Amino acid sequence: MEAAMIPLIKKLGGLLAGEYNLEKRVRKRVESLITELEMMHAVLHKIGAKPPEQFDEQVLIWAGKVRDLSYHMEDAVDGFLVRVDDIDNDRGSTNMKNTVKKFLKRATKLFTKGKALHQISNDIEEAQRLSKELGELRQKYMSDADTKGNGDAIDPRLKAVYKDVTELVGIDHIRDELIRKLCDGNERSKDQLRTMSIVGFGGLGKTTLAKAVYDKIKVQFDSVAFVSVSRNPDMTKIFKKILYELDKSKYATINEAARDNEQLIDELRMFLQDKRYLIVIDDI
Repeated sequence: MEAAMIPLIKKLGGLLAGEYNLEKRVRKRVESLITELEMMHAVLHKIGAKPPEQFDEQVLIWAGKVRDLSYHMEDAVDGFLVRVDDIDNDRGSTNMKNTVKKFLKRATKLFTKGKALHQISNDIEEAQRLSKELGELRQKYMSDADTKGNGDAIDPRLKAVYKDVTELVGIDHIRDELIRKLCDGNERSKDQLRTMSIVGFGGLGKTTLAKAVYDKIKVQFDSVAFVSVSRNPDMTKIFKKILYELDKSKYATINEAARDNEQLIDELRMFLQDKRYLIVIDDI
């Protein structure tokens, strides 16, 4: 969720460039809005570091409203940039025959640019008002992104991931059976995509079993990833987690990248092409 703020903050910073000729009062609003968004981004980062179920409902409602604000404002900025860039990039013939026509067209576009500047000014003013309201709500109903209960809660999935496999009776037999189903076969069958699901009631040790299989056979693959997801999964975040786990060096800054799901899927396909890989998605 917090990744949604980064592209917006960068684009707002771009508006401060002299080429857009923002009025002084509008520039101050942009600067103030950037500061507000940076503070919100810091809080969202804390929220995103823990599973949603660990937070009180008002925290999640607030985070959702911040996300909606960032998406709306980013759309407004993108629309402004498209209109202004289209005007500024207009270059036609310079011969005398087209001079009058070009002048009239240019005058019309300058009027359109003025309207665009007025619109973005209104959008920024509204976003600034909403951001201040959200800031007041955070002060009123939240305290440092409080989680339920006292102290730092521990994601139960982490306990399962790092649980000693010897605590589960008979896990070796089940683990080896799953490995056999995954890995046995001739060379041709090993090149085929295989999908396996481990299902059952909560608390049976599914995560521990999956991790045991993963740890045992991961050396046999070119690329591997073990990714835990939340109960309300964000597909964009999941794709980014998978890419990061597959190659932590190459995708060290993937969370900051402004990419949609289609782009992330294409990136995954390209990365995994001609590779033998193992990807575990836990707690779907």
